[in-house]
Amino acid sequence: MITLRRSKERGFADHGWLKSNHTFSFADYYDPRQMGFGPLRVINEDRIDGGTGFGTHSHRDMEILSYVVKGALEHKDSMGNETVIRPGEVQRLTAGTGIRHSEKNHQEKEPTHFLQIWIMPDQEELTPGYGQKSFEGDFGCSDLVLVASKSGKNGSITLNQDVDLYVAKAQDAGEKHLKTFDHRHLWVQVISGEVEVEGEKLSSGDGAGIEKVSQLKLTWVKGSEFLLFDMP
Repeated sequence: MITLRRSKERGFADHGWLKSNHTFSFADYYDPRQMGFGPLRVINEDRIDGGTGFGTHSHRDMEILSYVVKGALEHKDSMGNETVIRPGEVQRLTAGTGIRHSEKNHQEKEPTHFLQIWIMPDQEELTPGYGQKSFEGDFGCSDLVLVASKSGKNGSITLNQDVDLYVAKAQDAGEKHLKTFDHRHLWVQVISGEVEVEGEKLSSGDGAGIEKVSQLKLTWVKGSEFLLFDMP
């Protein structure tokens, strides 16, 4: 079964310095039919003006991933991490018992475009943690690249949840047949290009939830960039 979530159907917030599209309910955008998918709770596609950003704020009991599409995102947190996240990199923040952090566009004049993803952890009250890694050197394969997982397999960033997150930055058109299981949930989120999921065409900003399938066929055009979540 496939459930489509078109780009134009998402929630939208315009804060002047921040333009944000919400795939699922978030902040002032609330839709009881869109409260997440499996343990995937938030996918926000954010565009931040140059020299602006989110002031220091708190999180707890959530796995927070940041994926920069264009630009550079400056991060500071109460654990002492001060980093810049760039395209091709993935950052994971384990909020656990509680953290405070800020995020700012590292560029003064150009906008930064990134995805903020929240995944509910498999247990509460975890010790806060941090991880960041570049996968830019892997994306030339025009295939799905595993960037986050429960075990950290294949060099991926660890997550406190049984979720495999793949990213594709396809240099060429491609096709993939994935074996899955009826009890698993899959979510495809397209950033750019065009991806076809079992005959359904998705373009920039579109998402699709897939469940109760034993296999999945994905095809994409050259230049497509998208995420694939495989979840319990």
